[in-house]
Amino acid sequence: MAILTVRAESFPLERPFAISRGVKTAADVVVVEIADGDVRGWAECVPYPRYDETVDGVIAKIERFRDLIENGASLDAINEAMAAGAARNAVDCALWDLRAKREGTTVAALCGIKDAEPQITAETIGIGEPDEMGERAADLAASPLLKIKLNAEDIEKRLDAIRAGAPNARLIVDPNEGWSVDLLAEKLRYLADIGVEMLEQPVAADLDGGLAALSSPVPICADESVHTAADLESLRPKYDMVNIKLDKTGGLSEALRLKEKALGLGFEIMVGCMVGSSLAMAPAVLVAQGAKIVDLDGPLLLKQDRVPGLHFAQGRIYPPKPELWG
Repeated sequence: MAILTVRAESFPLERPFAISRGVKTAADVVVVEIADGDVRGWAECVPYPRYDETVDGVIAKIERFRDLIENGASLDAINEAMAAGAARNAVDCALWDLRAKREGTTVAALCGIKDAEPQITAETIGIGEPDEMGERAADLAASPLLKIKLNAEDIEKRLDAIRAGAPNARLIVDPNEGWSVDLLAEKLRYLADIGVEMLEQPVAADLDGGLAALSSPVPICADESVHTAADLESLRPKYDMVNIKLDKTGGLSEALRLKEKALGLGFEIMVGCMVGSSLAMAPAVLVAQGAKIVDLDGPLLLKQDRVPGLHFAQGRIYPPKPELWG
């Protein structure tokens, strides 16, 4: 019989991180460990208030399925019993890690990934005054890809400052549902002219119907509008890309299904993250193989990551070592 352990952990951030819906100063996460004899699998999830999740609430959800988990239920049974979200993510990814260690292999091999490669990852600049954001862009000017958080204020001033600070970086922009369709239509030409390569979830998920009527020169990516493969059909007229996050899909299992179906429907793939440690990013690196855009810089926002953590170098994130996960 397996033994389940669930605990909360908190990682202070290097600096306050502002997006359109608030400011974070720490990454508050939930860690799941599943031990079977001398073998232990573990994983991390990040409860997200946007989806009515809290640390205590996620722990309580996991505890409700303790008997199922400890009695050795399959991944399919777990995914059927638990709803998509952070709680299922931690359980699902811990079970993948446990299986790989039991079988003396890697999760990559179990998923049919022969050679996982480093991927260019975005590095994120939170909302601030234009000069502050420009200075941060200058600090990150050597990074190949920058992700810019924006609200509806000072859009041009902020992006002009960032472009001046990092003239050669590729840019993607994330308003986190903070714009209206009318504001988006007004800014599209400017965004294209300044070199923005992708716009992530510009309008609220429940108000995104107007996107279908836009002819956008900048690809638009669904984030809050897509959680699992079941959401994809409704997105086809509105979005060019989908952002796969394991805390939305409820784990690696559904993330892989979502990616396969999305590609089949003609969507480009982005793989993103909540703000968490390397343990939260590790499974997502496998999903990120071959993705058009990767945004897995959560550990770079922390004062101190896990040891050992993922390796980041020259704007790239490297696949996890077994000492961390997988």
